[in-house]
Amino acid sequence: MRKWLATQTMNFTGQLGAGIRYFDLRISTKPRDPDNELYFAHGLFSAKVNEGLEEINAFLTDHHKEVVFLDFNHFYGMQKYHHEKLVQMLKDIYGNKMCPAIFAQEVSLKYLWEKDYQVLVFYHSPVALEVPFLWPGQMMPAPWANTTDPEKLIQFLQASIIERRKKGSFFISQVVLTPKASTVVKGVASGLRETITERALPAMMQWVRTQKPGESGINIVTADFVELGDFISTVIKLNYVFDEGEANT
Repeated sequence: MRKWLATQTMNFTGQLGAGIRYFDLRISTKPRDPDNELYFAHGLFSAKVNEGLEEINAFLTDHHKEVVFLDFNHFYGMQKYHHEKLVQMLKDIYGNKMCPAIFAQEVSLKYLWEKDYQVLVFYHSPVALEVPFLWPGQMMPAPWANTTDPEKLIQFLQASIIERRKKGSFFISQVVLTPKASTVVKGVASGLRETITERALPAMMQWVRTQKPGESGINIVTADFVELGDFISTVIKLNYVFDEGEANT
């Protein structure tokens, strides 16, 4: 099942080096774990959380003007003390690199560089309300299409930008197809990458190329297997595309 549950092949260092700056993070405990360790998880347990966060920090220490978004959006088997452990871990590893939660409109690279901030942490739990450096999860909405059909996905992505994008928050466009149980059974030997992502890539990339950034456009774009095709370079190029009206304001 690993072929169906794994959504990336590169580790944090590899993704950062390739240009990725947003990470969708899902955290879990392990049953009957005497050490109460925290793990990244997506159906299966992955690396220990502290190791991954340290890996990201090493990159940031070597690249002082780079900024990352860490979006902790799913928690499994976590009690209050697990959240406290994770919050302390973030403090110990990132310290003053973390930008306190403010109005999203105030966040610019110029502002972050002036303050020496390099990390924005979004936390989809009430715990965020108690910790100044945790941004509430609602400030990073990520509508999910939950479809295997590329055409339906594109319709959903476009409608989401028009209908759900709210001023004052960040916004994620998930260019991601989700397999049904029947799809997994039919392609159990191949996996998510071969059966779905690679086949749908041309249509999904065509949609990405036609987008424009800004308050009325896309903001953050996520995908499975980000190294496929020219996904990363295409999204990066969008940073330099502006409507004439927006460029002149």
